[in-house]
Amino acid sequence: MGIFSEAVEVERSPSGELVRLIWRGVSYSIAPHPLCWYERRRWWELETRVPPGEGVGVVDTQMWRFQLHREGIPDGLTLDVARYRPADRWRVIKIHEAVEDIFKEVLGGA
Repeated sequence: MGIFSEAVEVERSPSGELVRLIWRGVSYSIAPHPLCWYERRRWWELETRVPPGEGVGVVDTQMWRFQLHREGIPDGLTLDVARYRPADRWRVIKIHEAVEDIFKEVLGGA
């Protein structure tokens, strides 16, 4: 299985809160309190040395899990998005299936 990665735009409010994601030309609102964590990159395979003070985005990748909503669509969408710093580029790396579909499988199609 290959790696999925597709560019998105993420917009912030004047106070810095993540509020909107634009993906494939469609605008989604981001639900409050998205999850954020960091994943360690294998930077030592690509870089022989990281100069002091320049480790942002080299050692760790900032990851976000967004619950997205769009007007007129009852079900939300959940995406994992990587933020690449310092360029501040955002990329979708995982699309989660709807929770309802997962429960239907677990319950035997109920």
